[in-house]
Amino acid sequence: MFSQERELVPPLSLPKTSNVRSKRYFRHGYLVPSMASPFSGVLQLTDLDDFIAPSQECIKPIKVEKKSGKSAAKIKIEEDGSYFQVEQDGGVQKLEKAKITLNDCLACSGCITSAESVLITQQSHEELYRVLNQNKLAATSLQKMVVVSVSPQSRASLAARCSLSIADATRKLNTFFKTLGVHYIFDTTFARNFSLLESQQEFVNRFQRQKEDPSSLPMLASACPGWICYAEKTHGTFIIPYISTTKSPQQIMGSLVKDFFAKQKKVTPDQVYHVTVMPCYDKKLEASREDFFNKEYQVRDVDCVITSGEVLRMLEKEGVSLSDLNPLPFDSMFDSVPADCDLSHSGGGSGGYLEHIFRHAAKELFGMEVKEIAYKILKNKDFQEVVLEKDGAVLLRFAKAYGFRNIQNLMQKMKRGKSPYHYVEVMACPSGCLNGGGQLKAEGETGKDLLERVEELYNAMKTEIPEQNSSVGELYQWWLDGPDSENVQKCLHTQYHAVEKMSTGLNIKW
Repeated sequence: MFSQERELVPPLSLPKTSNVRSKRYFRHGYLVPSMASPFSGVLQLTDLDDFIAPSQECIKPIKVEKKSGKSAAKIKIEEDGSYFQVEQDGGVQKLEKAKITLNDCLACSGCITSAESVLITQQSHEELYRVLNQNKLAATSLQKMVVVSVSPQSRASLAARCSLSIADATRKLNTFFKTLGVHYIFDTTFARNFSLLESQQEFVNRFQRQKEDPSSLPMLASACPGWICYAEKTHGTFIIPYISTTKSPQQIMGSLVKDFFAKQKKVTPDQVYHVTVMPCYDKKLEASREDFFNKEYQVRDVDCVITSGEVLRMLEKEGVSLSDLNPLPFDSMFDSVPADCDLSHSGGGSGGYLEHIFRHAAKELFGMEVKEIAYKILKNKDFQEVVLEKDGAVLLRFAKAYGFRNIQNLMQKMKRGKSPYHYVEVMACPSGCLNGGGQLKAEGETGKDLLERVEELYNAMKTEIPEQNSSVGELYQWWLDGPDSENVQKCLHTQYHAVEKMSTGLNIKW
């Protein structure tokens, strides 16, 4: 990302005019304010010690041209954050910050920046407003079809804040977005059916070939982009073969909207603007991956990701209370099938991958029906395991590993060849997706109490079994040409990439 001719000049001796306070500290030679991050812990606590906090502008190293016979210039930072180059003769020149895109961010082994930063304007509710306003001014033929897909975790967070049931919050959200000019509102739970089914079959395939391919197991969940980003940048080629290739519900929803639904509406993918509402800032990074970019139409499967908190800010901007809105049902991709906005999957607030794969594998591989799943808490509540036994022999051993410390422990065990697990549901956030960094923060109560209310609302939803969803089965035939087709690999699976660490000044802890 950085050209070799640039010289990194860390401000080791700052002038008195710089605004340096006790709560600021250096990383990679730059001042970084000490503040809380909305991103998951694994994106902050890599071995590079490289996190840049929210709203801190990420900049490329300043280019200082060397002149023969002169030492490197000093960099002065003013109180307003401006950078100045101070020459030996006393001359001062203002330096321009080179802003990077989100793609640059993902291609680099250095910093991860916050979606609140001005750098990620294409991943914010302001960008959604921009598209909606353009639609109001454009001719009908030039307008985008705006689709919003809402995660159940976000709906649970908003429902808890507004003292509503998830079903009521969902219907009122539909009214709110439709009032702004959004055309269709979908529930990402539908896409999660595909993600669960593909994960189940992938695990069975891996289990059956484990003797020929030692890197088949343990299979590690892939639905959490914070974990994926950390794995690619920190453990690279070692860990990638173990990660499930199944897309997350967000990205499968992207395929559904930009491919299947676009065709149903007789529009091309570039005529659709697809927004997702997610509990986590890391989802913005996931949507920006090149793997989810349609080169033919030059568009992403998910154009914009906004968080639960950003939806609340939109409500506040419009002067609207969610509780006061009249309800409207969510839209369905099938005209003949009404959308049920009160459906979820069993197995917890992070998608239920462990439970669905565990039950399916027990039946498919060993002919055993599992009705109740008993979790055993290990070092902490975010590290739990489930075991399938027969005649005293362990047939399957699964685990949940949530949060950075548990992920690190898992990685260390795997590198030492000491991991006993066949499958691990890995999530970057402690307590999982319901506690994501993009969820609404507690007001007038503790964070623990709020999380308990969100979990209670989420767990009150009716659960469905993916195999029993007739619409999903029909789409495997209509849209994907069967469960073993090339289209399944294209639309429901992805790949990962090790990110090489750069041998630049960014790797140095000044």
